[in-house]
Amino acid sequence: MRFQSLTLAAAGAALLAPTSPPPGPPFVPDGPEVLREVDVSAADLLSRVSKCTAVSKGRYRSDNGATAKIPVCGTDDVVFWKADMDIDCDGQVTGRCNSRTDPHFSGATAFRQSDGRPLSAERLPYIVVPTPSGIWDYRAHGVRGGSVAAVVYRGRVRYAVVGDVGPRGIIGEASYATAKALGIPSDPRSGGTASGVTYIVFKNTRVKPIEDPAAAVVAGERLAKKFVDGE
Repeated sequence: MRFQSLTLAAAGAALLAPTSPPPGPPFVPDGPEVLREVDVSAADLLSRVSKCTAVSKGRYRSDNGATAKIPVCGTDDVVFWKADMDIDCDGQVTGRCNSRTDPHFSGATAFRQSDGRPLSAERLPYIVVPTPSGIWDYRAHGVRGGSVAAVVYRGRVRYAVVGDVGPRGIIGEASYATAKALGIPSDPRSGGTASGVTYIVFKNTRVKPIEDPAAAVVAGERLAKKFVDGE
């Protein structure tokens, strides 16, 4: 967790086979959860976000004190940014995420489970978006709690949800579970990585219930396939 965060805590999972999402209202996955091989690779996704059309009015820092040089970019279908990854371990108290393992632990997350409880950073792959500000307001770009995200790092793709909100001027953070799924050190004190992470959020999508990581994978693979195919 970042020391500067307001209500931090929020993504990835395993990879599943894609189909095309239905048109119309925000996609909500339904049906059985079956693990399969993925057809959408990290290279496929990175090729689609190789050029940045900035949608943020300014740039973000990766950490407190760093130079503000990270824009939020966008297309008709996604918003994305390329940054570091700091570890968010807020939300439910678990064996890996608690006040002993994380000196800045908070028992709250900006978005909550269907039962009203905070999310679990240890169990749920989620990403953190910055608090709305003059730099960028995620809500104006089809992003909300439960929006589907693809997180890419060193040839791996993991699917997550938007699960927490962080500082106004800093970007590049995800839950313990997201980091672990990507092979990034997940310890909230010493984990994370300084660079090389691409966060892609699919606009106007939502996983229900937000706490279901398998549903995020199913939705993510469908949306990623559609995005890569240019549909």
